[in-house]
Amino acid sequence: MKTLFQRYTPLQIAIHVYAWSVLVFLVYDLITGNMSANPIQELEQRTGRHAITLLILSLACTPLNNLFGWRELIKRRRTLGLYAFMYATIHVIIFVNLDYGFAWSLIVQTIVEKPYILLGLLGFLLLVPLAATSFDEWKRRLGKNWKRLHQTIYFIVPILLLHYALGKKGDFFVLQGDIIRPLIYSIIAGILLLMRIPRVRKFIASFPSRSLSRLRKHGAPTETITS
Repeated sequence: MKTLFQRYTPLQIAIHVYAWSVLVFLVYDLITGNMSANPIQELEQRTGRHAITLLILSLACTPLNNLFGWRELIKRRRTLGLYAFMYATIHVIIFVNLDYGFAWSLIVQTIVEKPYILLGLLGFLLLVPLAATSFDEWKRRLGKNWKRLHQTIYFIVPILLLHYALGKKGDFFVLQGDIIRPLIYSIIAGILLLMRIPRVRKFIASFPSRSLSRLRKHGAPTETITS
């Protein structure tokens, strides 16, 4: 029987442990009453935040592979993306069930009155086809369209970050209030999206070989001129 470390890489184990530990801590805090005065709101905020965290980690895989040549990251994008969708789904279920008790007329009214919830709904609905077609069978069926479909993640991430930022107390656009976390997430996502631009990506991909070449040049022994 293979041991855990023979079946899974350390990165796989780290991803699964992180993803499930978040849920375990949520349930533990809920059972032990270790939540804020508004536990439903805290559940919504924590599940939403971890959905975005996992989504950004998924977005980071390709640029980090280009930079460091760590090819395993490419294989783990789907796992991170599916975990992000899982937390986004839990986030939505908490909103419609625990928060609003499936009172659909009230939910619609809240969506109309609070545009950031509309953004969150839009982002979630756009994630659904990505999660549903993330498997190899759909990759074969859709061919080139699979890549086009999954490139919509570059629009979905900013939409969800805007939902996150506008849902916090304060004004994200004038940098006032409780906006530190959304701001940090937005900066990281912005850098990762910038690294997807072809010219930037090409520059990053060539960075290791250029650095190695420069090191070899400076490390080469100086020729002694004798006469």
